[in-house]
Amino acid sequence: MHIYKNLYVPEGLEKKKEKMIKKLKAGKLLPGVYLITLARNEKNQLDIIPAYVRLQKYYPDPLPLIVGLTKDFDDALEMVEGITQEVYNETKGADIRSYILEKEREG
Repeated sequence: MHIYKNLYVPEGLEKKKEKMIKKLKAGKLLPGVYLITLARNEKNQLDIIPAYVRLQKYYPDPLPLIVGLTKDFDDALEMVEGITQEVYNETKGADIRSYILEKEREG
């Protein structure tokens, strides 16, 4: 499981972020938690998936790069909007995938 070094989390989760990441890596159930990942389909940008989905047998491993972690779907939508705005402000474009991968490579 690969987690973006600049993982996006809402303000209320900053203190719980490390604990939630440990549980995620340990395969624990995280009810109500949503993951924002790079889309599996390279034609798309991001996916929002409930964290419990990764525990289902049919879900393919490994997960794509996890770029965000939220406690509900509405927060996930707001986060995607914020990420999109950040990418546009920085690049004047909307290629979120390339922006995130470049940031990840920069170390």
